[in-house]
Amino acid sequence: MEFLIRQDDLKGPEIAALLRAHLDHAAAHSPPASIHALDLDRLRAPEITFWSVWEGGDLVGCGALKELAADHGEIKSMHTARAHRGKGVAARLVAHILEVARARGYRRVSLETGTMDGFAPARALYSRFGFRVCPPFAQYREDPNSVCMTLVLNA
Repeated sequence: MEFLIRQDDLKGPEIAALLRAHLDHAAAHSPPASIHALDLDRLRAPEITFWSVWEGGDLVGCGALKELAADHGEIKSMHTARAHRGKGVAARLVAHILEVARARGYRRVSLETGTMDGFAPARALYSRFGFRVCPPFAQYREDPNSVCMTLVLNA
């Protein structure tokens, strides 16, 4: 089955439940001071575009792109529902987010994720797309529980 990616208004109960799972995952693997995941209200900021991924009638994943500057975006809130991991949901969404970033004229897309084992699949996914470890950016600071990654986009 094909995945449907759609811009989401963050009002549905399905997306609220998936974001709760995302925050729970972060809390299970990170100390509180190292959690940078956004809740529903903070994801509704005007500089953030949020997408949900559907397979048939099932919500299978989500992710967002936050504009940090006219040429720099940040991937936020990437999460795949547990029952749908390993199907390529996150890879399809990262590809979509990078397409949007290029269309917006961004020269760079960055992200922050955890250093713990629970975040190893995320780090591997981003590495496959060409993201490389970088110094902290925007509001992030050096933290042994956190790793920042960035990808320079070709024009």
